[in-house]
Amino acid sequence: MRVIGLSRTTYYYKVRSKKNAAEIQTKTKRGCTPSVNSITEDGRKISNEQVKEWICELIEDEEGICYGYVKITHTLRRKYQLIINKKKVYRLCKELNVLRPQRKIKAKYPRRIARNRKVEGSNQVWETDIKYGYIVGEDRFFYVLIILDV
Repeated sequence: MRVIGLSRTTYYYKVRSKKNAAEIQTKTKRGCTPSVNSITEDGRKISNEQVKEWICELIEDEEGICYGYVKITHTLRRKYQLIINKKKVYRLCKELNVLRPQRKIKAKYPRRIARNRKVEGSNQVWETDIKYGYIVGEDRFFYVLIILDV
């Protein structure tokens, strides 16, 4: 290593990283294998197929109500006394193909900013801001309303 001017740790780091890269390519699965049973609070084992049937029943019973996997998890825990994780319920719902697309949250009101406006004089664009504070010695709150002519 002295001839090249390379430290020993650099060489062995490269060898180790090549070995890890080869191991990663041979592995096809990641994570642990999913369990085939769920457990109730009194210790009984329930198969995933039974849990899938209960999920389908929950979705069919409530026609107008949209159930997400978190709400289904809470219902399974409450109604069937299952000890089950929301990630497992998500996986089972995905296998059943009953997941609905996540809704997009819209803004409560349209946000309009005066960036594209050309201001040529006064009283054309105004900005307001409300500040809130606390006065320690007097145990009082105060508000400041600021109005600016852009």
